[in-house]
Amino acid sequence: MRKLLNTLYVVTPESYLRREGENVVVSVHDKEKVRVPIHNLEGIVCFGYYGASPEVMRLCAENGVGLSFMTPNGRFLARMQGPIRGNVLLRRVQYRMADDEARSLPIARSFITGKVVNCMTVLRRGIRDHDDAVDCAGLRSADRWLAGAFEALDGCTDLGTLRGIEGTCAKCYFGVFDDLILQQKETFFLRERNRRPPLDPMNAMLSFFYTLLAHDVESALETVGLDPYVGFFHTDRPDRPSLALDLMEELRPYLADRLALSLVNLRQVNARDFALKENGSVLLTEKGRKEVLGAWQKRKQESITHPYLREKIPVGLLPYVQAMLLARFVRGDLDGYPPFFMN
Repeated sequence: MRKLLNTLYVVTPESYLRREGENVVVSVHDKEKVRVPIHNLEGIVCFGYYGASPEVMRLCAENGVGLSFMTPNGRFLARMQGPIRGNVLLRRVQYRMADDEARSLPIARSFITGKVVNCMTVLRRGIRDHDDAVDCAGLRSADRWLAGAFEALDGCTDLGTLRGIEGTCAKCYFGVFDDLILQQKETFFLRERNRRPPLDPMNAMLSFFYTLLAHDVESALETVGLDPYVGFFHTDRPDRPSLALDLMEELRPYLADRLALSLVNLRQVNARDFALKENGSVLLTEKGRKEVLGAWQKRKQESITHPYLREKIPVGLLPYVQAMLLARFVRGDLDGYPPFFMN
């Protein structure tokens, strides 16, 4: 099991990253703010336009540290990657599987099975923990529908049908997601899932968490030697990490959705952490990003017992563990890919 390292989130837009020896130095207006040894890092996510020196990029590439650039509001811009060191034989098998729908379908079905089951668990937790405050009838109705979709997955014989089931499940799940928001309803609500741009604070926070999760999953896939851009469920598209999006499906409810609900219901974020733009989009402020990132990092340090490995791991290692299991399946070491099911 790999040691859990840290991701450095640089949230001040005027920040510039440079190298001093084996350290990454973050400066704002030529004043040093942070200095971190490269061996303490797993990834760097920079929210700003000032960028990083070529020497920092070289340092990250040589040490396998992912370096991603976002706009100050969290829209993905680019990811710097060094030489590909993954097992070429593993990737060749991955490409052949991705080109064969009969071989792709069982993997894709596992991803969506994990997603549907974990969405059901989110709804059932809401009923269990807040039965006096939520619309239990509505949540139970959605849960029954998702349970029926879960049963239908076994009989799914093509990717087109599977994508249709997944899309309908997502619509059903987010159709009742608003009932799980128990506090600050004048600010936090979810009438429908929207993005590019998000039009309300809850959608803005979900999109932000999904961006962070995508960074972690893509890094995990590269670490185990898989190509994050060649997926089994999402279709290939230029500049889209399809396999990372595949693997994210089962992790979103546990790592992103539940955390977003907790931050709102525990009043750890509020209306002042979001800003409304002229085009109608809603984005996290710099203070809001710091609050959300702090909660994200804290969540990653918590421990769980992995349901398949039966080992205790930090939550932050979940993307890596699932990527490792996927690589084992692609290599032929496992009979099937075991999705992550939250408790």
